[in-house]
Amino acid sequence: MKRMLTISTTAYETGIIWGRLIVHFAWLVSLLISFPFIAKGQTPPRQEIDINLFIQNLFPIPTEDSNYEDLYESLLQLYTNPLDLNTATHDELAATFILSDQQIQSLLKHRTVLGPFISLYELQSVPGFDLPTIYRLLPFVTVETKQMSLTQTLQNPSQHFLLWRTGRLIEQQKGFSEIDTTSRSTSRYLGSSQYNYIRYRNARTGVYSLGLTLEKDSGEKWWNWKPGRQVFGPDFSSFHAQIMNRGKLKNLILGDFQMQAGQGLVMAAGFSLGKGSEVIRTTYRSTLGLRPYTSVLEANFFRGIAATYSVSKQIEVTAYYSRTRRDASMDNNTNENTISSLLLSGYHRTATEKQKQNLIPEQNMGLHALYKFPSQTGQLGLTFLNTHYGSYLLKKDVPYNRFEFEGKQNLTIGIHGDYRWKNFHFFGEGARSKSGGKGGIVGLIAGLGKTFDFTLLLRHYDKNFHTFYGNSVSEATRPINESGTYWGLRYSPNRRWQFSTYYDSFKFPWLKFQINAPSVGHDFYLHALWKPNKRFNAYALYHEKHKAHNLTDNTIPIPPVLETTRRNALINIEYEVPLRFSIRTRLQAGDFSYEGKTPSRGWTLIQDITWKFRKLDLSARVAYFDTDDYNSRQYVYEKDMLYAFSLPAYYDLGTRHYLMVRYNLTSHMKVWLRWSQTRYSKLDTISSGLSEIKGNKRSELKMQVMYQF
Repeated sequence: MKRMLTISTTAYETGIIWGRLIVHFAWLVSLLISFPFIAKGQTPPRQEIDINLFIQNLFPIPTEDSNYEDLYESLLQLYTNPLDLNTATHDELAATFILSDQQIQSLLKHRTVLGPFISLYELQSVPGFDLPTIYRLLPFVTVETKQMSLTQTLQNPSQHFLLWRTGRLIEQQKGFSEIDTTSRSTSRYLGSSQYNYIRYRNARTGVYSLGLTLEKDSGEKWWNWKPGRQVFGPDFSSFHAQIMNRGKLKNLILGDFQMQAGQGLVMAAGFSLGKGSEVIRTTYRSTLGLRPYTSVLEANFFRGIAATYSVSKQIEVTAYYSRTRRDASMDNNTNENTISSLLLSGYHRTATEKQKQNLIPEQNMGLHALYKFPSQTGQLGLTFLNTHYGSYLLKKDVPYNRFEFEGKQNLTIGIHGDYRWKNFHFFGEGARSKSGGKGGIVGLIAGLGKTFDFTLLLRHYDKNFHTFYGNSVSEATRPINESGTYWGLRYSPNRRWQFSTYYDSFKFPWLKFQINAPSVGHDFYLHALWKPNKRFNAYALYHEKHKAHNLTDNTIPIPPVLETTRRNALINIEYEVPLRFSIRTRLQAGDFSYEGKTPSRGWTLIQDITWKFRKLDLSARVAYFDTDDYNSRQYVYEKDMLYAFSLPAYYDLGTRHYLMVRYNLTSHMKVWLRWSQTRYSKLDTISSGLSEIKGNKRSELKMQVMYQF
């Protein structure tokens, strides 16, 4: 009997081995048929991706409430540090916003059953993957078939470059002019009008990363030395050193970093995703853990040391300590050392702004424990974050600030988790701050057959819930004083058509800035995409939002609160011949109105074109816009240099155009030149204060040089 069992077991194991060989052989034959050029290498050529366009497709109509620059940097990190398909987790793959839950589970099952991926071409054999999905995913993934030592990886970085960018406005702003002795305004900018940015990066995906970023904005002094305020030469500097996957030590960062855990109630790490055309995937936040901070946004990051340790296959623990300084405004009406607000702009151009730079110390200590279910069906996490300020924080004494944070120390504790069962993905997080205020968010993503996807998200944040590094889904810019219900639906009848919609209702139980009463609101969104082939695609959308707001043009002391309506619609048509040229036409229009008032209307027509040559890329835009006033302004993405993000507001009547050139001087050096200009037909003065420009045009010239070692 024992011999028979041995023979049966051997036969079974042999069958598995032969089964795997047959599958791999069939896969190889299909690849040789589909890709004749596979003989040239095991890795497809990695195409450059336009992150601006990627975000535009996710959020076609941006709003001023969302921090797209931080989102841009987060997505750029995913691109510059591609995921290894043999080690990538469900959450890491979900963070690309390309794959559905079903596709991710299919990929992980394929890896479990057939073993590690041999090549990116093997993605064709994963059930549920089509060529358009694979082409979109390729820039974000890689396959590491050979494990190298740390010494070997240091000699073979996947990313090693030095980048310098500079630029300035051609027209003179008031802040750079001579002081007018007849004017009461005597403030001027302290530095030159030139913008400077330097970035160095040396990294190997999944192994190590070294980075340095230096920046000064236009009007800021280039060199200062105030170590006590963490100013080391340039106005802003950032550094990190990171090693990963060294045995049980999964991550270690010295310097500047961020943390992403759960649904972002406690730790959000820059992923300030809003509501957009991706109505399903953006409702779920991936637990990505520690990430180096490489942005030039001068707030909401940690500076210190952080580490993630794998206790076992299922348990990981992350601990971090940070001590940095924050820009702040002092309360001059009190005799005590009291802070009235924390500043986020990062500008230090005048003597007054300079006094507020890195004014108060901020200390953060945190812990995150994560348990992954053995079956890879979900996870549970626990997050602690203790924040301590060197001065007492007390916001301005106005009614809408009644429940805002007050004091020096805040402790926020959160529990998050998610679970996948068949085609259903359940997720949620709950948190409590020192004040006793609570926040909670629960959601569901479901695949309803092959053509329908559905999501439901419920959220509630008490009016005294305080989280300084949280940024979960919300209508407001912070998760506080809000309740809401969001649902989204996507219908994909075939590969050519896709229809998406969402509806979000929200309420604010207490007053808010510029809303002098508890209020409610809602918005809905419709999106249709047509892609008949690889080269052509077109989409149309409509978005309408109803929200309360104080009537701004009222002269009485307490302005009434009225419902406002903002509507936007656009049509976008694009035709592309890969590696040759692309042409894009966009018509965008919208209006804004107070209840019972005449609406403010605006529209813009945009024509983009890009040519690609062997060493040269040319990109150009011509846009015409016409809005009644600033209320009907149109936000439009623009193609910019690598590591640069552009999202200007088009308003008044005029034209906007730019021309950008990228030239490969050598195999190691690239140069960008970009000229842009806005001309207004009705304005004699642009902007106000020290940013004021006399005249009707605003022009900018930028240059960037990148050397790849």
